[in-house]
Amino acid sequence: MTPAPRVPLIIYRGISKGFDNKEVLEGIDLEIYEGETMVILGRSGSGKTVMTCMLVGLMRPEAGTLNVAGVDLTQLQSDADWRELRLKTGYLFQGSALYDSMTVGENVAFPLVQHTDLSLEEITRRVHEKLAQVGLAEVESLEPAALSGGMQRRAALARSLALDPQIIVYDEPTSGLDPITGDEIGHLIRHLQEALKVTSIIVTHDLRLTEMVADRLALLFKGRLVFLGTFPEFLQSSHPEVRRFLHRFDQEKEE
Repeated sequence: MTPAPRVPLIIYRGISKGFDNKEVLEGIDLEIYEGETMVILGRSGSGKTVMTCMLVGLMRPEAGTLNVAGVDLTQLQSDADWRELRLKTGYLFQGSALYDSMTVGENVAFPLVQHTDLSLEEITRRVHEKLAQVGLAEVESLEPAALSGGMQRRAALARSLALDPQIIVYDEPTSGLDPITGDEIGHLIRHLQEALKVTSIIVTHDLRLTEMVADRLALLFKGRLVFLGTFPEFLQSSHPEVRRFLHRFDQEKEE
């Protein structure tokens, strides 16, 4: 019996975007399937973060369409139009972006307080649950400044999970972390994807992380998508930009 064809959850079609008369994205076509982890690789300024910011309305394409779960995002106009989709999307910002004036528990509770009518008891239960999912069951009463960089990243991820999102976007999740802590974050990302069946999109230039978590990866170069496939296929690609990335990866492995 032939399996049913996979239906993409997120579809970029002909997406273009520029700043100051410079094209950052040019005609991007990409499909991301429900439940998969897609890594978007590229040099600084290649448009990686621009692609993901479009998913939550922080930026809009100048051409093309962006469809998520059957909704054409390019047609959404107001915050009210965006609300439902944003509540289904968790976003882990580079650098964590925790509120310094709140405890870790209050940070995780914040989206629940702002966007739901849940009781204090239910919010407290969910905060415990989300912190436990990221291995931070004992830090709820601490302030973010008391946590290490890796623990701050985990706490921010717990906040991203608070509303049980369908999609999680990670913006450079291992940036600024030492290799061991970066590996721990990578294992956590993979575990959460398998346990929660979420669709994960990871913006990074970290090939070690990519090897750990990617079901497929897309490589951007000069505003265009120059590779799309699995990590083993990436290793075999002859594209010059792929070879440049892999040369650096080999150097890092030797260090």
